Amino acid sequence: MTMTFDMKEIVNGVIKGKIDEVKALAEQALSEGISPEEISSQGLVVGMDAVGERWKNDEMFMPEVLRSAKAMSSGMDVIRDQLAEKDNQVGTMVIGTVEGDLHDIGKDLAAMMFEGAGYKVVNLGVDQPSEVFIEAVKEHRPQLLGISALLTTTMPRMGDIINELKEAGIREQVTVIIGGAPVTDDFSESIGADIYAPNARSGVERAREFFKKKSAESGSN
Repeated sequence: MTMTFDMKEIVNGVIKGKIDEVKALAEQALSEGISPEEISSQGLVVGMDAVGERWKNDEMFMPEVLRSAKAMSSGMDVIRDQLAEKDNQVGTMVIGTVEGDLHDIGKDLAAMMFEGAGYKVVNLGVDQPSEVFIEAVKEHRPQLLGISALLTTTMPRMGDIINELKEAGIREQVTVIIGGAPVTDDFSESIGADIYAPNARSGVERAREFFKKKSAESGSN
């Protein structure tokens, strides 16, 4: 089949924050036989990645970033059911922002990126105490637990959650990935997290690399 659909249209739609247009384009792409994974990875995620770069370089402002995120979300709404089919699912991710921290943009972007990569995402929201994270891990049995903090004052709560996972006897059952503006690789290592994500897109890539390496190691044992 000759592909007539140009994925760049979705990319540009996300960058420009064209919410209705991105939704219509995602529907068109599906109708032309393009897979939901391709629409996500080559269209929606690429567009949002470009937005992230522009924001980092002060070429876009927060209202524009939020509109782009809504455009990406409108496209995700179209392909979510297909991505959620068991055959396509990579696994489950629980994600939330720690207690005392009300920042949700980075967390929500990460949630969308992981959803686009094939994860079923359980988004706990912001300002969540440790016990909510622990209960969510027990209930949903995720492969990944994402913990976000954007304040230096709330960062220590990430370590508290990891300690409480150990106390509950479930630390080994889940891979912990952390991120947020003040978070560093060194901090991640110091609290015993498995993966540090400098930004939403890199989180998906680093998680993929982590599981690939883990699988190779278990296969060689």
